[in-house]
Amino acid sequence: MFEALERLPESEMHARHQSVRALLAQTAPGAGGLLVFSRLALYYLTGSWANGVLWLPLAGDPVLLCRKGRERAVLESPLPTIVSFRSFGDIAPLCQKAGSPLAPVCAAEQAGLPWNLANLLVSRLPDVTFMAGDTALAMAQAYKSEWELAKLRLCGARHAKGLMELVPRRIRPGMTEREIARVCWDAFFDLGHQGQLRMGSYGEEIFLGHIAAGDSANYPSVFNGPVGLRGEHPALPFAGYAGTVWKPGELLTIDNGFALEGYSTDKTQVYFAGKAAALPDAARRGHDLCMAVQQAVAERLRPGAIPSELYALALAMAAEAGLSEGFMGLGDNQVRFLGHGIGLAIDGWPVLAKGFDAPLACGMTLALEPKFGIPGVGMVGVENTFEVTETGGACLTGQDYEIICIE
Repeated sequence: MFEALERLPESEMHARHQSVRALLAQTAPGAGGLLVFSRLALYYLTGSWANGVLWLPLAGDPVLLCRKGRERAVLESPLPTIVSFRSFGDIAPLCQKAGSPLAPVCAAEQAGLPWNLANLLVSRLPDVTFMAGDTALAMAQAYKSEWELAKLRLCGARHAKGLMELVPRRIRPGMTEREIARVCWDAFFDLGHQGQLRMGSYGEEIFLGHIAAGDSANYPSVFNGPVGLRGEHPALPFAGYAGTVWKPGELLTIDNGFALEGYSTDKTQVYFAGKAAALPDAARRGHDLCMAVQQAVAERLRPGAIPSELYALALAMAAEAGLSEGFMGLGDNQVRFLGHGIGLAIDGWPVLAKGFDAPLACGMTLALEPKFGIPGVGMVGVENTFEVTETGGACLTGQDYEIICIE
């Protein structure tokens, strides 16, 4: 009676399962399979935003158990075994009945369950020993197939059109941050933005992104990024504040995501309310540094590159320019990374930071976001989403990184 809006190709699903299995064998040796709980990971492995649990054995057929919405999962997922369940106590007998019994040692997506539900799971499966399986999931999602890359490339092109073409035509000095946020939403929805951005890290949320006029971009932030903002309200410290006006002679920093068919790109565009000749010297100098860092790192986004070394290169460039203070944020807003993986979630693996030493590979997508905060002025810099290729990073979110001046 109904048809799915999109059905994950069976070959794509099998490739993801095999990738997770191979990585699980490396990162959680001894586990006989993986139990997956978060909606995002369930979608990645089944093609449906399922409400339930997936058992992915190292060998044998996966079993998706749905608390609700089994009929929808059947429409959207090529997975052959999809059953209904009510409690964690049903998992073992249902998997046994399906011919894919739980292993004595199971890896679990530990970030996918709060503490109370994890305790309940353990109590309902007393014969199972659990170990962490999150690393395998994170690493598998970092490698994008051509099917995924096609979505990301389209997403990035629309993101660039929104921030570089549509938004500049519709904003002007004198508008509040909130009014500018509404302009962004209108422009993005005109381009097919799905309206929902997702993050994988515990407790992190995101709504549209950051709209920061002038020194709002250095306002104390709880978000794990360099751009500060006042936000809508203390209860929703995102988007833009209705009480802050973008004034002539001020910078405007827009750092937001664009989401299409489940996948997201990340981009920052800086605007200036005035002629280019009136741009403060500190802003020009900081922005030039950020563009140079982005170029240097993007050229090195090739298979075998080490994320921690790319981060160290960026810090060295900032130090050489005498701009370490303010690079990647001012004061407590400063972050200790240069970029991050991106795809189904804004905050993907790997991170360009100290300690991330696994080499990059073709098909990974990363957001590079060198930024520079200026006290009393605001924040300049860039952020764009890149695809790792044999010849260096291919930018998916536009080719012009200059500040856009609006009079």
